[in-house]
Amino acid sequence: MAIPDYQSLMLPVLSAASKNEVRISDIVLSLANELGLTAEERAQLLPSGRQSLFANRVQWAKTYLSKAGLVEITRRGHFQITDRGRSALQSNPARIDNKFLSQFEDFQKFVVRGAQEEGEDAFPSVTASIESRTKTPDEVMRDMHREIDTSLAQDLIDRVRSAQPDFFEKLIVNLLLSMGFGGSVADAGRALGRSGDNGVDGVIDQDALGLDRIYIQAKRFAEGNSVGSGAIRDFFGSLDRHKASKGLFVTTSYFSPSAVETAKYLSKRIVLIDGIQLAKLMIRHNVGCRVEETLEIKKIDEDYFE
Repeated sequence: MAIPDYQSLMLPVLSAASKNEVRISDIVLSLANELGLTAEERAQLLPSGRQSLFANRVQWAKTYLSKAGLVEITRRGHFQITDRGRSALQSNPARIDNKFLSQFEDFQKFVVRGAQEEGEDAFPSVTASIESRTKTPDEVMRDMHREIDTSLAQDLIDRVRSAQPDFFEKLIVNLLLSMGFGGSVADAGRALGRSGDNGVDGVIDQDALGLDRIYIQAKRFAEGNSVGSGAIRDFFGSLDRHKASKGLFVTTSYFSPSAVETAKYLSKRIVLIDGIQLAKLMIRHNVGCRVEETLEIKKIDEDYFE
């Protein structure tokens, strides 16, 4: 089954806390068992890698319940149901979600607190928005971040395609150096093949001591022009002539299925990086882009209050 969204987990979380004080980690485990989550679903992590997706959604369900006054935090990692929470359960609701919580004044204040600058009329629109939200604030934020990066990636590739061929050479060198490969800019950029063919062949040391080298083929193609299997075989032959064991083929377009298949079964290791992967690497290593703004996400420091 799919991992339930955080609103669907509100009623199970409240029910699990209906008797005694409970620990959030125990609730995560018991609900995962109750819902029959698979090992893969339990192990699915947030992009940060610090918490499982299911645990994060249980945590947010508990957070929203506490904002409505249905549960209260008792000590580190523990919470318990309140009288208001017991009354809510006694009404036998089919579902507890943001719409259900909106009946409580405490929750209403929580919802509009972040939008107070919009004035009193903000409440209906903000409430409608939060009632229809199935993703946690963490997930919404990451979705927006992913959307921004997708747009940026397309802009980067468009700029690279429209730049001069020698700019593409410098880009590949800067990217590989930013990724931690050894050697200097001059060493990394020295040409091995012909110039003026809308690409550049180069070599870069894999480590700072130059114990191993990676040979590079770069093709700056327009969108829609794919790299075929013939180009991969030609590159393989070039690696053979240089007695090289590994190569990197970079393009601003994409590799045909036959090219991918060819690279997979050749005797030398050839890594293929298409336009999408190139843009992602540029973003990750701040090549051709920069950090415009940093948003810090903070949480309670439990040690401080102990």
